[in-house]
Amino acid sequence: MTAFLIADTFTDSLARLNGDEQKAVKTTAFDLQMNPASPGLSFHKLDKARDKNFWSVRVNADIRIIVHRSDHSLLLCYVDHHDKAYYWAERRKLETHPKTGAAQLVEIREAVREIVVPAYTQAEPEPTAAPVRKAKPRGMLFADRGDDELLGYGVPAEWLDNVREADEDSLLALADHLPAEAAEALLELATGGKPAAAEVPPAVLSPFEHPDAQRRFRVVTSVEELEQALNAPWEKWAIFLHPEQRRWVKRDYAGPARVAGSAGTGKTVVALHRAAHLARTNPDARVLLATFSEPLARLLEAKLRRLVGTEPRVAERVEVHALDALGMRLHQAQLGPVRYVTSEQMNGLLAEASALKGDGRFSGRFLLDEWEQVVDAWQLGSWDEYREVARLGRKTRLPEPKREALWRVFATVRERLKALGLTTPAAVSTALARHMAETGRVPYDFAVVDEAQDLSVSQLRFFAALGGDHPNALFFAGDLGQRIFQQPFSWK
Repeated sequence: MTAFLIADTFTDSLARLNGDEQKAVKTTAFDLQMNPASPGLSFHKLDKARDKNFWSVRVNADIRIIVHRSDHSLLLCYVDHHDKAYYWAERRKLETHPKTGAAQLVEIREAVREIVVPAYTQAEPEPTAAPVRKAKPRGMLFADRGDDELLGYGVPAEWLDNVREADEDSLLALADHLPAEAAEALLELATGGKPAAAEVPPAVLSPFEHPDAQRRFRVVTSVEELEQALNAPWEKWAIFLHPEQRRWVKRDYAGPARVAGSAGTGKTVVALHRAAHLARTNPDARVLLATFSEPLARLLEAKLRRLVGTEPRVAERVEVHALDALGMRLHQAQLGPVRYVTSEQMNGLLAEASALKGDGRFSGRFLLDEWEQVVDAWQLGSWDEYREVARLGRKTRLPEPKREALWRVFATVRERLKALGLTTPAAVSTALARHMAETGRVPYDFAVVDEAQDLSVSQLRFFAALGGDHPNALFFAGDLGQRIFQQPFSWK
């Protein structure tokens, strides 16, 4: 029997099309699932593709679906306008990882002519689209890692040399070209963590059934299941729990748990059901459902109402909040009122301090980024802490004299904030974490966090103080590959 699968790259590309195009694509996908051998379907073999199992399927005069077709499976990989769809297929191949056994859509190394690293500072200008530069040996993050170890993290074999040449400047750009499990493991290594090697399943397991593969490929097992996906209104589909997701929702965890998945795999649905499950099974518990921003929190709240609208006692014990607003609310209740510094105020304070204490070598943009992503993010309170902190993701290397000059600016800013009675969300989260650790009093029994990839260092410290190692207390849903707002750091 031929398995019918959908890749996350297909759902991502589908979302970028307009409404009419999406409807046509879904209709063709339904026809493919019903009868992939139907004479009405127009398959075209992609002769220029490295992977000879890539075919295109005609949706209309311009839209093409890229499928990977074998004797055992039909995988929907990508959809776009004709030339763009073909270009995508020519740069990729589907393979089974030689060590982990997981199916991966691998970007062909020779087709990636450059990895462009955006410059944040007044570093020496480089030509646009410069090729990846070989780092000095001392700057290579993984130069001492052997093939076997890197393969164990899911790094594709043809990318091993590039991984070993990666430095702080090129790692984030390189990670965009790697499978999610490999990118996450490398970021964990680079930030001082010790990632676990990918699970190696029994030989009888299908490459698509490997846990890492299930993050990016979904098996559609019946006509009815695909019909639901194509025809159900979003309001219903957004809270539908697939049987495969139910075990993660209802499972007991000995400590904090993190569920990862790429775009479109249902992480938010799992988070919603997890919060409701905790409230149902713990009648006296207070449950927090949190996310990154206020708009996302309101969307979660609306979906939660649809999910537990007929269970008022469950609904009243699940609170939905955006993280920064939650920090201000809890700080006011437990430690007193706070005023967050605005972006305009912060820029002004940095400019004043730079004029007073700086040496004029750093732009306002650089100072703000260094403050937000390093000094404030890690809540650094001394020169020794700033001198030693890792700056992974920042594009300018800072020798000690430059760091000293910068710290004089940031120390002045910290003093001015205190004098003005202003603070930052990171400082609030840190203060709350310290207060909970000292008093043992926590505002919630359980916390579920959606879009957890954008948690900051201080927010993660807050949740560590809230739940610690208590069973089921902390549940995170997110994907490091979708990180938007945070520089990478080790969750440990």
